[in-house]
Amino acid sequence: MDIVIAFGLIVLLFAALGSGLWIGLSLLAVALLGMELLSARPAGDSMALTIWGSTSSWTLTALPLFLWMGEILFRSKLSDSMFKGLAPWLDRLPGRLLHINVVGCTIFAAISGSSAATCATIGKITLPELKKRGYPDNISVGTLAGAGTLGLLIPPSIIMIVYGVAANVSIAKLFLAGVIPGLMLAALFMGYIIVWALFNKDKVPAADVRMSFGQKIHASRHLIPVVSLIVVVLGGIYSGIATATEAAALGVAGSLVLAAIEGSLNWVKFREGLVAACRIYCMIGLILAGAAFLTLSMGFIGLPRHLAEFIGALNLSPFMLMLGLIGFFIVLGCFLDGISVVVLTIAVLLPTVEAAGFDLIWFGIFIVLVVEMAQITPPVGFNLFVIQGLTRREVTWIARTALPLFFLMIVAVLITYFFPDVVLWLPRHM
Repeated sequence: MDIVIAFGLIVLLFAALGSGLWIGLSLLAVALLGMELLSARPAGDSMALTIWGSTSSWTLTALPLFLWMGEILFRSKLSDSMFKGLAPWLDRLPGRLLHINVVGCTIFAAISGSSAATCATIGKITLPELKKRGYPDNISVGTLAGAGTLGLLIPPSIIMIVYGVAANVSIAKLFLAGVIPGLMLAALFMGYIIVWALFNKDKVPAADVRMSFGQKIHASRHLIPVVSLIVVVLGGIYSGIATATEAAALGVAGSLVLAAIEGSLNWVKFREGLVAACRIYCMIGLILAGAAFLTLSMGFIGLPRHLAEFIGALNLSPFMLMLGLIGFFIVLGCFLDGISVVVLTIAVLLPTVEAAGFDLIWFGIFIVLVVEMAQITPPVGFNLFVIQGLTRREVTWIARTALPLFFLMIVAVLITYFFPDVVLWLPRHM
């Protein structure tokens, strides 16, 4: 009977989410109702203790700092400098400047941690430039939508911090584990652009004026600020000098200094960046608090145990379980943002995942890859919304242009499954 009520609560949760009620409040309300109906433990005391415990983690402090760093960079001239530094080196590849979408997102992802911020920042620079130079809209928009998702995978990643806290695994190891898959996915995207360009030579504008090697080196000076910030943030983590939280603080300080040096920092932009970071973190914090209390409530009801027993009774092979989880996360990601997907499912799925023999570091990267797919699937694809704001095109049209990159993400997931060292080699050896 309890399990019937528990599944009734899950249905109620999706009804609340579908009604437009804030995600965090929906989670808290359903959890509170479950505790009152199915547990003798005082619901109010449990809620207070759980919310305090989930939001007062020192590790979680890195999250608002990385958000603030991304907001500072979003409002600075560093992104424009990145285009000037990259363009001369990519003009001779098949597809030419289309590669700036991928390379620019890869670089910016290493200092942002947010898919939406990466997509918006690079898109504001590249889309007008590519359109002005005559590149087709569909390939320009599609590659930006796919490459923008690298903001989740290439460290520092906000969603990795959330997963690390929820699953109690090392965030530094998760950051290391995301490096090679992130570069591999970027290479797959660039490979797609090259193949497309070879079959559509008439649609690729002629190359700009040829530059000498010395001129390219001179143009690369624009990349120095961005590369310096990446070295400070990621170098501090990988060398062991700084924790993820300390590196995030260094990143904020570095981004403020660079913005000041470039002359793009003023009081208005400082305040706007700080307010935007606080607003996003408050949203994430409320979701984390609600998810933590829902996890406690479902634990008292016994839902995770029964779900694990149900999946175990199916006797699925690890490969079939992985395929099932891909489908499950993609469907869930069609209606929820990535962070909500992670905090809602981790506590329930971890016993089953561990029983199947999956490494939790590997599983973290797996989840990030699958959540990346959800960023470009309607109706709730955050990158689609960002690009719609930039282009004023229909979400369905943008989703169609990104479809080939969606399939490349599935290829990346399969590669990491059959060759897990793609994920685990770096964490083991550093």
